[in-house]
Amino acid sequence: MTLLQTWNKHCRQVRNKMVSYQITQWSHELFRLQVKPGGIYIDATMGNGHDTLFLCELAGETGKVIAFDIQEKAINATELLLKKHHMETRAKLCLDSHIHMDRYLEQDSVDGIYFNFGYLPGGDHNLATKPDTSVEAIKTGLGLLRKGGVMALCIYSGGDTGFEEKDCILEYLKGLDEKSYIVIVNTYFNRKNNPPIPAFVIKK
Repeated sequence: MTLLQTWNKHCRQVRNKMVSYQITQWSHELFRLQVKPGGIYIDATMGNGHDTLFLCELAGETGKVIAFDIQEKAINATELLLKKHHMETRAKLCLDSHIHMDRYLEQDSVDGIYFNFGYLPGGDHNLATKPDTSVEAIKTGLGLLRKGGVMALCIYSGGDTGFEEKDCILEYLKGLDEKSYIVIVNTYFNRKNNPPIPAFVIKK
């Protein structure tokens, strides 16, 4: 079975178990089906820690999670959330930009990377992810992924963040070599008001 056939099978499994179709649940479930316990995972956009917690649960006791954010408020919120769920030993929280993730991990060593772009929920909307650094971080992350590894990207547009970041990310993903990567972009096709876009990259 090819990677694409496996992915299509995973999508059917997700549809059968979905409770809601919010972007985070959809991307979490597809991400979960592509990875395995004991892996190495990166939360590239820590925020309030919900994706970090999700990755810690996936990693299990033998895995490892490294999470990044440039706001100390995000570090503090994530620490509290992980402690509440007794997961604090599974994650290293880095007060650093995700463009520097290659300073912490080796090339071709990571099982999964999770991006949830935009701004910190409840935080300053002016401190949102930016088109240039987002694309740079994606490029860096792809170098860290092992073969078969997956990158999930929750992409937003409109409102405070505008459309430039979405357009830049999608243009970059479209240009990835099809011999090296499978790029899957989902869309809430009939939803109004600039719905979020869940995207996935699988390294061949």
